[in-house]
Amino acid sequence: MSDDYAYVADQQPYPLLPLRDIVVFPFMVVPLFVGRSLSICALERAVENPSKLIFLTTQKDPGNDNPTGDDLYAVGTLGKVVQLLKLPDGTVKVLVEGIRRGAIQSFVCGNDFNQVVITELQEDVSTRTTELEAVMRAVTSAFDSYIALSKKIPPEVSAAIAGIDDPSRFADTVAGHLQITIAEKQEVLEVLDPSRRLEQLLMLLEQETEILQIEGRVRSRVKSQMERSQKEYYLNEQMRAIQKELGQQDEFKQEILQFEQQIDSKKMSPEAQAKAGTEIRKLKMMSPMSAEATVVRNYIEMLLSLPWDKSTRDRHDLVKAEQILDEDHYGLHKVKERVLEYLAVQALVKKIKGPILCLVGPPGVGKTSLGQSIAKALQRKFVRISLGGVRDEAEIRGHRRTYIGAMPGKIIQGLRKVGVKNPVFMLDEIDKMSTDFRGDPSSALLEVLDPEQNSSFGDHFLDIDYDLSSVLFVATANSLHAIPRPLHDRLEVIRIEGYSEEEKLHIARRYLLKKQIAAHGLKADQVQFSDAAIYEIIRHYTRESGVRSLDRQIAAVMRKLAKRALLEGKKKHFRVTDKQITNFLGVAQFKYGVREKDDQVGLATGLAWTETGGELLVIEVTTFPGQGKLTITGQLGEVMQESAQAALSYIRSRWQELDLKEDMFSALDIHIHVPEGAVPKDGPSAGITIATALASALSGRPIAKEIAMTGEVTLRGRVLAIGGLKEKILAARRGGVARVIIPAENRKHLTELPQELLKSIEIETVEHMDQVLALALLPVLKQKNEV
Repeated sequence: MSDDYAYVADQQPYPLLPLRDIVVFPFMVVPLFVGRSLSICALERAVENPSKLIFLTTQKDPGNDNPTGDDLYAVGTLGKVVQLLKLPDGTVKVLVEGIRRGAIQSFVCGNDFNQVVITELQEDVSTRTTELEAVMRAVTSAFDSYIALSKKIPPEVSAAIAGIDDPSRFADTVAGHLQITIAEKQEVLEVLDPSRRLEQLLMLLEQETEILQIEGRVRSRVKSQMERSQKEYYLNEQMRAIQKELGQQDEFKQEILQFEQQIDSKKMSPEAQAKAGTEIRKLKMMSPMSAEATVVRNYIEMLLSLPWDKSTRDRHDLVKAEQILDEDHYGLHKVKERVLEYLAVQALVKKIKGPILCLVGPPGVGKTSLGQSIAKALQRKFVRISLGGVRDEAEIRGHRRTYIGAMPGKIIQGLRKVGVKNPVFMLDEIDKMSTDFRGDPSSALLEVLDPEQNSSFGDHFLDIDYDLSSVLFVATANSLHAIPRPLHDRLEVIRIEGYSEEEKLHIARRYLLKKQIAAHGLKADQVQFSDAAIYEIIRHYTRESGVRSLDRQIAAVMRKLAKRALLEGKKKHFRVTDKQITNFLGVAQFKYGVREKDDQVGLATGLAWTETGGELLVIEVTTFPGQGKLTITGQLGEVMQESAQAALSYIRSRWQELDLKEDMFSALDIHIHVPEGAVPKDGPSAGITIATALASALSGRPIAKEIAMTGEVTLRGRVLAIGGLKEKILAARRGGVARVIIPAENRKHLTELPQELLKSIEIETVEHMDQVLALALLPVLKQKNEV
């Protein structure tokens, strides 16, 4: 110890009480249990002395039963025996109070007890400075935190310590309550300067507080895990007890046994069988109430619910199949022929890969219902999914089982729902899919719709291959341009054109009227529709390629008749004529026969194709003095604007044949306009119509009012082929056009059109723009050779 401290020699020997695993500080009252004979005698000698003093010091080795001077710490505490009680077992319980510090000067060994001569250690009673006050406050705060975490020190200790003003006594009291090692406590006891002792205590308090915090976190985590495990165990035991009372003790084992029996009896693929066996083994090692067991159970149930070997037998009676197709749909010969061809090959080969049909056509022509008829004709089950608005690749391939609530894709779900592996599977609105950050569903369909790949289709949820080669996929779309090229390449496209008026009449007679009469509670012989009435609805209340609007308008008429039948008598008969349609449906919604009434200059009638069918397209051209500027309006697309530029260039190159002045193009401004400016328009097929209107406006020659035309024009005047021929001719007929000019390259497509349609319109085929001008302009121009 440092020489800075004062020592007071005391030659009086004191009885010695060696302590094990405890350090007694001054002002500390502590009970002790004493069993060694030397120690008991020392206590008895101290009690006999009026001062009752005894020296308390700690052994360096707690296991030493007869410690000598070298086995004891030199610094200890001179204490007073407050109370002594002898116990029946020969031991003594004593209550001692620490008084002051002391250091052993000499060790006196006796026969009954040991004594020591000590030197009392005088502490440095320095002035109470601001720094000392700050340290005391810090120790107080740290000790409060320590008490809150320790749970072993009563809260009253904190209040008692807060009332101590003496720094030395404050430090000793705090040190006595700390749960630290004997060596650390002894080190604190040997520090005589109260300020240094407080600083050392503060450091120990911070260390112990941090340890207690870590212990608390660990204890909390362990307790939470134990509570959860105990709770699960308790609940499982309760479940077992309940099940035992109900006779269902081994329900989980029974469920696993049923799974194993179903796997053995199900003719699954080898890969699926091995996967199911692996999942069963995992399930056996799980708690039946765990979340993971539920996931595994759902997966096994999904595997077992799939139609691995179950299929329907196809109908090989072609006559019966054709009869069913004709009963459900009028016309559509291409589609019906393709289905019958498939049946014929199936009957001969027994096993062929299912075709991937894609029915493309305007809305309302019966694409979706045709899929049901195909299934009916083949004696197969039918399943349909709509792809309109689908933008997540997982909708096709499914989600991986790592996700909560994961499910297979729509393909696997559809097969599970229908219960056979060879249904007619309709992918409706395949052109309405979109793409975003979740993936591209059209790319996922590449595997599904490839006959060379779909025999091993991989769903993310199943994580095994599934054979789709027996499925007959039928896709539907309104247009092909929205379908990606790789997907388009896998599809066998069958175009379904719009219906003519005669075909709509047959459809209304054979299907729509019967359906709506029954749907509105009327009888078949109670309502009679004249052909004129049906034509009136077709011409003035619908404008479509299909029959969906026609069906709605017939339903509207039936509602009126049902109301009258209820008011006038249920047995009343009704005959609907074209004169009555206005009373039922109101004023006409569309004009029929919209071609121009007079031959006009600069106004030509073209034919356009839209997703809803064909339309008449009027092109207007006017000229006025200017500087040769060309203006194009009507919300035209880039392709159509380029067609207008090409048409003008051709007309300028033929100025002599059209009897035009060479310099007139630089003195005139030309304005080309296509009415209905709110509707976007695009495509090259209006080229000859624009060129004809330009030629008429510049030459002053009128255009024949009964002519409509369609075709792409080149700079040299050649007329190129177009698409959507049937829809365009239907639109011409609907508009009252008598003659239609089409490219010569489209002549071969005329054989595919209904004969009644060709009889009602005169078709002119042309190869060059000069032929168009000769037919359309009045008077007729002499035909010129191509330059």
